[in-house]
Amino acid sequence: MKTQVKALVVGGGAVGTSIAYHLAKAGWEDVMLLERDELTSGSTWHAAGLLPYFNMSYATTHIHDYSIKFYKALEEETGLNAGFFVVGNLRMAQSKARMDEYMLYASTAETCGVPYEWMSPAQIKERWPLLRTEDLEGAIYHPTDGYINPADVTMAMAKGARQHGATIERKWQVDGYAWAGDHWDVTCTRMVEKGGNLVPSDEQIVISAEHVVTATGNHAQRTARLLGIKMPAIPVEHQYIVTEPDPALVEWRKTNEQHPVLRDADAKWYVREERGGWILGPYERNAPARFLYDVPESFRADLFPLDLERIEEEYMSMIHRIPSSEEVGLKDDYNGPICYTPDGNPLIGPAPGLRNMWLAEGFSFGITAAGGAGYYLAQMMVAGEAEIDMASLDPKRFGGWMTTEYAARKNEEAYEHVYILHHPDEERPACRPLRTSPAYDRQKARGAQFGQVNGWERPNYFAPEGFDDHDGRSFRRGGWWQYAVEEAQAIRKGVGLIDATAFTKHVVRGPGATQFLDWFTCNRLPKVGRINLTYALTSHGTTRTEYTIVRLAEDEYYLVSAGAWTAYDGDYLRKAIGDKREAFGWIDCHDVTTQWGVFAIAGPKSRDVLQSLVRDADASTVLSNKRFPWLSMRDIELGMVPVRAIRVAYTGELGWELHHPIEMQNHLFDALMAAGAEHGLQLVGARAQNWLRQEKSYRAFGTELGRDATPLEADLPRFVDLEKDFHGKDAMVETGVRSKCVTVLIDGPEDADPWGREALYDGETRVGRLTSGGYSVHFGKSIGMGYVTPDRATPGTRLKVRMFDALWDAEVVEDSPYDPKNEAIRKDG
Repeated sequence: MKTQVKALVVGGGAVGTSIAYHLAKAGWEDVMLLERDELTSGSTWHAAGLLPYFNMSYATTHIHDYSIKFYKALEEETGLNAGFFVVGNLRMAQSKARMDEYMLYASTAETCGVPYEWMSPAQIKERWPLLRTEDLEGAIYHPTDGYINPADVTMAMAKGARQHGATIERKWQVDGYAWAGDHWDVTCTRMVEKGGNLVPSDEQIVISAEHVVTATGNHAQRTARLLGIKMPAIPVEHQYIVTEPDPALVEWRKTNEQHPVLRDADAKWYVREERGGWILGPYERNAPARFLYDVPESFRADLFPLDLERIEEEYMSMIHRIPSSEEVGLKDDYNGPICYTPDGNPLIGPAPGLRNMWLAEGFSFGITAAGGAGYYLAQMMVAGEAEIDMASLDPKRFGGWMTTEYAARKNEEAYEHVYILHHPDEERPACRPLRTSPAYDRQKARGAQFGQVNGWERPNYFAPEGFDDHDGRSFRRGGWWQYAVEEAQAIRKGVGLIDATAFTKHVVRGPGATQFLDWFTCNRLPKVGRINLTYALTSHGTTRTEYTIVRLAEDEYYLVSAGAWTAYDGDYLRKAIGDKREAFGWIDCHDVTTQWGVFAIAGPKSRDVLQSLVRDADASTVLSNKRFPWLSMRDIELGMVPVRAIRVAYTGELGWELHHPIEMQNHLFDALMAAGAEHGLQLVGARAQNWLRQEKSYRAFGTELGRDATPLEADLPRFVDLEKDFHGKDAMVETGVRSKCVTVLIDGPEDADPWGREALYDGETRVGRLTSGGYSVHFGKSIGMGYVTPDRATPGTRLKVRMFDALWDAEVVEDSPYDPKNEAIRKDG
């Protein structure tokens, strides 16, 4: 057995074997996979093997698409039949809202080239007469979808991995990881059979591995403990039942092909054929999380007792949808652990704080995602980046504030929500509120309807007393829409106040800080007292992080970045500092996010509000352009509160960000509200702010900005200083402009706006996709931002955007269509 390898993959389920296969195929020699039991002995063996395309995530859709295409080609390469049945996937809808969901999803699918068809109830009934359809609105059908045998596809990938030079060792458990500066020393123990259990023996070895990948499935919490990190991957019970043969189905199959995989999302289940009978897989309420700390040593390829009462409602709804199943008995039942994360998406990428340690954990749809996860993770490890932006799946999207209790309860919620309507304006309630700014209660009392960002409660909008956010959700203009319109208009015409406390904030200082940040970011650094917008790039020249950099002193900087990405940004920043500290000199880095609250005040009357609060020897000029110009920072006093004020506004109006000591937030809030009363100050939420920033063509990280596009492709050359050297510069220049970010105004439906997931067309040709969308109060129509081919990025270009299965007129406009000369934001006074 080898004791020195290039890459060690820990875990022999579908995900682990896929990673080993793709690393070996990519050319890495000495790839080894370790499995503590037998291949597929974790969740893989009892998985139903479904391959659902349906996903609202751009990255996850690509992953699923790759998997399905890859599995179809495995037999030709390995000689092993992966057991792939291409029967299609019929996703039925009982309501118009569900059809709206499918239409939004379909537009996302188009951006990834996923085929689909629409079917009416009559067409469904004609094609599959065993189904009851009179209470359906319709369905979306994926002809290339189907199901696969999980064990067969895993064994095929394992054989392929061996063919490419990888080795697979079974009955070895990892008991320790130690970083040796340039490799991992992994302590492994031989597992032996004893009394039907798998127990550690006295035989141990240490494997030296340059890279380690963990794909440990249900054992993720043990893995996290061995690595000294937090990981919210915890299993939830998932049960499904297999019926005896259904005589009506058996008769039907004498002259017909298999039914597609059936999904009645409103009934919360999937059904597929199985040897003349049916498999029913429900996603019911109250399925419990399991193995919060450890998987018992006695639990191997085992199951939990079935809880039929818990799935009675779903079982009865299957009988309603397939009446012939009513008289059919139960043949088998399964209730096994399936790993989840709080948002239902897997954790794929570098482990927080660790070098050359990669995670592939928390796969609730592991068979569907395994092929693509292995492919894109291998790209990240071998080439440095994947061809798609994997940030939405990065393990660091959950911060260090997360606890076991939080993960368990949110994972249970994610399971229950598999078939809940996925409104784009959905906010899930479990474990909330948790992280609150001091002014939370004051804002709630004034009608704040909160969303959750990185655990923080952040107002989305403000509504009258008695308004129910849940009832206001929609795939079109929800009940909240008019309130967001009023808030956006308040900032354009008067003054509004936004709670931006969730912003990520780091202080970087020390003798090497200036040289480091000059190398780390692509724009020139600001002078003391000034600010700059800049970007940290990946090694491929794409956008890794967006920063507002405030220079506090010659060697001290205050970095502000997106609130959703605190751990993600901080980990990258600290690792880069560690790499350069010896070359540049000592550099200190502190996460000060929770030390500073932030209010953003914006609008033509914002200076008037602050003027009555500011304390200065010459208060009449302290906020003037001469003393406080645009894109500068000043330490000011607002009443008794010391404020680090930054003259910048994400809304494009005259405004300031007011960074203040978090413990003084309520005092400042009360003072601002009192001073703003005579000026009509209105509280404003994130949704109105999102609309306003699109009117200014301000790119947002996670939508327009990401690891699949360079700053030049984002059309931000003014923030790139090509006269200096910086990380990723050569790759950025070599990449060129493959696509270009544009702003479009849309003549869409009267009751809906785009959400930023829609496909863009020029005639019949798909030419790009939206990354953001909403409503423009200035232009009185829908607005969006996205990427198109460079030849279609010229202002005046007429395009079409797919919304609700129709194409609507859109026009590319100049950047910053509202106030293109920035006269409002520079207004003196």
